[in-house]
Amino acid sequence: MLAGAEEYFPPPDREGGWRRRPSAALDGVFEYIQGSTKNGGLAVVRDGWLIYERYFGLADGEAAPNLASCGKSVTSVATGILLGQRPEMFPEGLKTRVYSSRYLAEPMAEEARGRIQLGQLLSMTAGIRGNNPGYVRGREVRLDPEGPDGWEAMEDEMSLGRRDGARNARTLWCEPGEGYSYATSSIHLVSMILRRVSGRELEEFTRRYIAGPLGWGRWGWGYRNRPLKHTPGGGGIALRARDMLRFGYLLLKGGRWGQRPVVPESYVRACGRLSEFNPHYPYSYQFTVNGDGHLEGVPRDAFWKSGSGGHCLYVVPSLELVIWKMGGRDEQYDRANTGLPGPRGKPRGEWKARVTDQEAAGETVRMVIQASNRL
Repeated sequence: MLAGAEEYFPPPDREGGWRRRPSAALDGVFEYIQGSTKNGGLAVVRDGWLIYERYFGLADGEAAPNLASCGKSVTSVATGILLGQRPEMFPEGLKTRVYSSRYLAEPMAEEARGRIQLGQLLSMTAGIRGNNPGYVRGREVRLDPEGPDGWEAMEDEMSLGRRDGARNARTLWCEPGEGYSYATSSIHLVSMILRRVSGRELEEFTRRYIAGPLGWGRWGWGYRNRPLKHTPGGGGIALRARDMLRFGYLLLKGGRWGQRPVVPESYVRACGRLSEFNPHYPYSYQFTVNGDGHLEGVPRDAFWKSGSGGHCLYVVPSLELVIWKMGGRDEQYDRANTGLPGPRGKPRGEWKARVTDQEAAGETVRMVIQASNRL
């Protein structure tokens, strides 16, 4: 962009969508990610220009699959909006203790849970049981038992620790603040707080305060084929690739959309940095952050959110870069899951991964940075 030019924000697709400056320089990255996920694509925005967009398998520009844990980032951003709207409900901000009837309907009367702070739930350090390994000050530890995962972790009663199962959250695995475990129930509890304080379901809140201002096209929330009574705050948003780029661009711009402040800037900045609530692992308010430089070859201000199936959204503010690595298993594209029209793309048939999701998550952003620097 020329110095002094008006700052760019893309209109909705029905009004023309992203401005484009396509480049074949990222073809190698596209070929690489085809070895990490059965369906998917790559879409990249740099300096406000859509420089790359290609898909394979069931994916295409109109596909809106269940993005699994990428939905956690939307729950987080919605919570940041709520904090800006209702500061009187959170007198100590993210340090507000939220395990009470003011924030959760009929919370468990357990002394330790009464010390849980909102920031700990957001950064998964509240002691809620999740996946192994856990971390304490950077050291791996094992939870026994592990907590619930997947859609079951997003049932209210399971998240509250009121339901048994092979993996359940009836007890805390550590004192609040004393360890990190990737716990889907932790962020679902945050969505329950949003529901109680705002009086709206997370999906309705998102539609009004995020989807509307950003001009999303068709979208929804997945797990329609599961017995969930409320919007699952731990994941499942179903969103098109170009709209996921809009969400990342909102974060790149510090929470603004045009001249409109959508999310408090202080909250967005905190999402991209190491968190005071999580001294155990580089995970902020539902984003992995690179503030400790653990991902070599990537700027320290980069942050990202991945989801089961190979999805990953990356934001690199210092490079004015937003990357959407779309993935997805076949069932994540199913209308029974998302409630949206099925895919127009073609199934790939027999397919075998050459790299893991975790390997691909790190290598994709490195490869995009290297390639885009040559443009």
